[in-house]
Amino acid sequence: MVAFAMLLVVVAMALTLVRTLKGPTLYDRILAVNVHGTMTVMLIALAGFLVDRPDFLDLSLVYALLNFVGTLAALKFFKHGHLGEER
Repeated sequence: MVAFAMLLVVVAMALTLVRTLKGPTLYDRILAVNVHGTMTVMLIALAGFLVDRPDFLDLSLVYALLNFVGTLAALKFFKHGHLGEER
């Protein structure tokens, strides 16, 4: 059952990659990359459950935080043109 769930997550990840390549706007593409990262978190958690390694949950939480910060940084960069104070 877990392996089937992993397969479904991989199929959904493939669909988000299609949206990343064909997105009509830049923000649609950034959202698709964010969703892809969230599904990666689910895939890591499911893989940890499948092999009975609960420490994979820690890895998935760290990846989720990196995904969130990376998305915010990308949005700020595309809105303002820079990530920090201009000199």
